[in-house]
Amino acid sequence: MIYIILIVIDLTVILSSQLRSKINSIKMETTKIFVINGGQVFGHSGGRFNKTVFDTTRQFFNDKEGFEIRSTDVNEDYDPKQEVENYVWADIVIYHTPIWWFQVPHGLKKYIDVVFTEGHQSGIYHSDGRSSQNPAINYGTGGMLHGKKYMVTSSWNAPKEAFTLPGEFFNETSVDDGALFGFHRMNAFTGMKPLPGLHFHDVEKNANIAADLERYTKHLNNIFINKAHEHLLNSNLQSESTTH
Repeated sequence: MIYIILIVIDLTVILSSQLRSKINSIKMETTKIFVINGGQVFGHSGGRFNKTVFDTTRQFFNDKEGFEIRSTDVNEDYDPKQEVENYVWADIVIYHTPIWWFQVPHGLKKYIDVVFTEGHQSGIYHSDGRSSQNPAINYGTGGMLHGKKYMVTSSWNAPKEAFTLPGEFFNETSVDDGALFGFHRMNAFTGMKPLPGLHFHDVEKNANIAADLERYTKHLNNIFINKAHEHLLNSNLQSESTTH
């Protein structure tokens, strides 16, 4: 009986050591985050809100183990080749943008035009995906960023009720299905898949920066920390079940 107990204890120690080794090896793997601030300084807008969200994102990941971060502010000079390399390098791209006249600001649009053109056949997209043999199908399948994900936050003067209540301006159409529909298709064209984003409403007339940042930090924790731990646990359980 004593021998059996000792054998069970030894096996428990070995399995526990193996599990710790797996967890440590996974922890050593880093997630590469590329953050883009599209909060343009223009006209009466100082771009302060999106700059604050941008800085919050960078601080969040800098304070956490297991993440590498690069960032670009469209208000500053940038090298298109380096920006393409940032997209290729990243596992996840995070965009921060206000919405001006129901579109992204022209500074962010110019950044996308310049950088994506630079990335044609060199990291972002190869073609539109169609072939001369059958040009009617497969449009939008020529991206080179498959396996990567992106997230977008947007800020609005419009209150959230403008999108949800019957008879209000946006006809019960969400931000993602309405004003940002083309933005999402742009990222899909490159091959990237979306992560749940977050939208800030009524930031001009009824701003509550502290509450917005608290909500955003909870969102980041949920998407990048809590779900990562859940994925790690599920992966370990699946790995253990396949070995028995």
